[in-house]
Amino acid sequence: MSMTYQNALDYMYKCLPMYHRIGPAAYKTDRDNILILLEKLGNPHLKFKSIHIAGTNGKGSVSHLLASVLHEAKLKTALFTSPHLKDFRERIKINGKKIPKSNVKKFIKTNTTIFQKLKPSFFEMTVALAFNYFAEQNVDIAVVEAGLGGRLDSTNVITPELSVITNISYDHQHLLGNTLQKIAIEKAGIIKDYIPAIIGETNKDTKHIFEEKAKNAHTQLLFADNVFKIKNYSNNFLRFNFAHFEIDEINSDRTFNLDCPLLGLYQKKNVVTALCALKKLIALGYNINTFNIENGFKNVLKNTKLMGRWQIIKRKPLTICDTAHNVAGINEVTQQLRTISYNKLHIVFGCVEDKDLKEVLALLPRNAKYYFCKPNIPRGLDELTLLKAAHKVKLKGNAYVSVAEAFQSCLNNANTDDLIFIGGSTFVVAEIV
Repeated sequence: MSMTYQNALDYMYKCLPMYHRIGPAAYKTDRDNILILLEKLGNPHLKFKSIHIAGTNGKGSVSHLLASVLHEAKLKTALFTSPHLKDFRERIKINGKKIPKSNVKKFIKTNTTIFQKLKPSFFEMTVALAFNYFAEQNVDIAVVEAGLGGRLDSTNVITPELSVITNISYDHQHLLGNTLQKIAIEKAGIIKDYIPAIIGETNKDTKHIFEEKAKNAHTQLLFADNVFKIKNYSNNFLRFNFAHFEIDEINSDRTFNLDCPLLGLYQKKNVVTALCALKKLIALGYNINTFNIENGFKNVLKNTKLMGRWQIIKRKPLTICDTAHNVAGINEVTQQLRTISYNKLHIVFGCVEDKDLKEVLALLPRNAKYYFCKPNIPRGLDELTLLKAAHKVKLKGNAYVSVAEAFQSCLNNANTDDLIFIGGSTFVVAEIV
């Protein structure tokens, strides 16, 4: 039977559960399926070197920064991330180029019998596709972002060169635990025996968990904010398309001057985490120099095609979107909104059903006009439910049946000296960019 690329996508979406679309029903509580599936494919995950990245927020940005620098260092660099914004193939790239449609189609067609027997989740199938493709293409190294959690994540079958955990905050508590300590235990599950680990942000409530895990794994643990500190930072994103970082290496006279087009204030943490990971890779023997690091940071958008991180999509009126979707992420975004001068603030906002809605809404500015909407996925929160919850915390606005309708109404109401922000969910941003 012939199969098109669209046939292959339809099979993945319709026949198999996908967490990002339907939520907890698609979450697997073990790695048995992915291990069996990879074994039937010849264990491709054992055929390439990798870096494994987990964390509540920032893992996507750190993954893209590392991939960009490795690309500048002339390594054939694979990148696996999730979810995608516009095109499924964004999840699987080599040196910034998406996996060809023909490879997706061939993989599904060739392995349909295995899938029908194992009934893997959408994410398990995607991980298997990525690892198989990376092995076939003989990549030098793959930067692999964990999907959800770490310990039980389908990506947690690799033996990486380095494990990186960006930070720990509240998200997916119904799956990972309702305390920072429980969430940290799940994230710490990517730390392997004798494999060095980087923790991006020191947190007194979780530090001991990582230290104990590293001790039991007989491995070195580094907290990035104890290795590097930002000496100077400038981010006039209204005039320039980059932020400038002057970063000192603690206990050294070395300083990095880095320009980076990732404009969110929260990127300060991610840049330090990525820099610490690169320092460790150099110590492990990777041929990465200062020139590679500078160019990798400067060219991250060009090299990896990252979207949706404090992305300016229009200048008049200034229109910004960001994929922040949990309490910690929304808090960072609202702080940055306060740094901007504008006449009126308009916010196009939607979210998914399993978020801590009350806490997230409580963080949002009261002085804005809101355009509440439902992202076009089954897991999207109904716009009227969202509107009702928003009214309880005194947010003013209207509900719209789609993101497109909400955004169009916003554009109709906004003047050139106003500010428009689009966010609340990756899936809201995906319908705009």
